[in-house]
Amino acid sequence: MLGPGAPILHFLGDSMGVMGLISTVIVGLIVGILARWFYPGPVPMAWWLTALIGIGGSIVGGFISSLIWRSPDGRFHPAGWIMSIAGAMILLWGYMNFVK
Repeated sequence: MLGPGAPILHFLGDSMGVMGLISTVIVGLIVGILARWFYPGPVPMAWWLTALIGIGGSIVGGFISSLIWRSPDGRFHPAGWIMSIAGAMILLWGYMNFVK
């Protein structure tokens, strides 16, 4: 049904949208900054790499939490704040030891 009563998400194909992308980058930046703050020693990197570490940390944290706790619907869900920071710290450790 394509009309005024059609659900917007169904009409758009459940896409993320611009606001979803912007909020993902902002949350990723916050998680990356917190991971850099908790990581011992100086971590020199650009802000966009910090955001990528934070976004990747949410994915890694979601994977780790799905191994520990199963989601009721069986689908993958990104992690919450604590597991996102833990995942970002794992990625930060890998970046500092293997990439840099």
